Amino acid sequence: MAQPAWQDPVPLSLDTAPVPEYGSGSLADLLPTLVAGQEVPGFTATIPELTPADRNCVFLIDGLGWEQIKAHPDEAPFLHSLLPTSRGGTGRPLTAGFPSTTATSLASVGTGLPPGEHGLPGYTARNPETGELMNQLRWKPWTAPKVWQPHPTVFQLADAAGVHTAQVSAPTFEQTPLTKVALSGGSFLGRLSGEDRMDVAAQRLAAGDRSLVYTYYSEVDGKGHRFGTDSDAWRGQLMYVDGLARRLAEQLPPRSALYITADHGMIDIPFDEQSRIDFDEDWELRAGVALLGGEGRARHVYAVPGAQADVLTVWREVLGEQFWVASRDEAIAAGWFGPTIDERVYGRIGDVVAAAHDDVIITASVNEPHESAMAGVHGSLTPVEQLVPLLEVRS
Repeated sequence: MAQPAWQDPVPLSLDTAPVPEYGSGSLADLLPTLVAGQEVPGFTATIPELTPADRNCVFLIDGLGWEQIKAHPDEAPFLHSLLPTSRGGTGRPLTAGFPSTTATSLASVGTGLPPGEHGLPGYTARNPETGELMNQLRWKPWTAPKVWQPHPTVFQLADAAGVHTAQVSAPTFEQTPLTKVALSGGSFLGRLSGEDRMDVAAQRLAAGDRSLVYTYYSEVDGKGHRFGTDSDAWRGQLMYVDGLARRLAEQLPPRSALYITADHGMIDIPFDEQSRIDFDEDWELRAGVALLGGEGRARHVYAVPGAQADVLTVWREVLGEQFWVASRDEAIAAGWFGPTIDERVYGRIGDVVAAAHDDVIITASVNEPHESAMAGVHGSLTPVEQLVPLLEVRS
């Protein structure tokens, strides 16, 4: 029934926000499950559908969510044919975790921990020690990596337990702080071309009786951000990465399992005022806000001291029909960042957290000109962003 014009809008109930499957079917559960099957001490198989293998390879395709593979059978015939194998043959996806963004998801993959524990809770987040906004993808301003994320990675623990461990990625990622805190352990092998990465990943997988190999490709995400997932450029990248996945699958040594997954999906947002709400031009949303963090579909809002309640009220009134708008404690209680929150992480989460429900983003045209110009975006809890594949090939 239509709402009477005189009636105040009703904000979305937080109970309607999908919560990631932490502990049973999220990205944070993948590596712990795989190394538990390789008898690495201290780990439990938390994705019960997966069958152990001596040699495990994870191929993470940045930005290629479950919904994108389902929607493009012609451009990705190999990946599409593997959809029934996802999540141990159940034909179901995993959830990325919140927010569904690269820095957060890669940290979840590599540490086996939800965001509330590893402490990378978004694209940008406030450092409570300095009061500055920290870009966790680009690691600016510089912050001591092991202070920001002190937990060991699954790769480090597997390597210490005698599993032959390697990451195969672009050479530029070898020394980045994000790689150090999320993906380090064993050998890093930098290769420029996608084909070389697939070939080296297969070689490293065969190099041990027990192996754990991770490889990565970024340009599906890159073309999606720049041109959108409805572009020829994005479809061309999808066709290319489909061939890479097939190339790797055809080279698997015996006793191997290949898992093809992603860090998040992506949604295209129209370039109009209704779909793109500019924080830098909106006096109501700016009132009482000291820092705007996160990204367009998953915002951390840091209030000036004493203004937290007012900011929550205004954001809920202005955006509550299009965004799930929660206080920090409400978002934590709802389980958005995982079942537990480390003390050092609590203040990194916004006083207000806004996760998009509709096809809309909150841009910041002055302070975030590059991000505000993106055609394809991600970050929220909706299925198109949150659901990621776990396609499986075994030898």
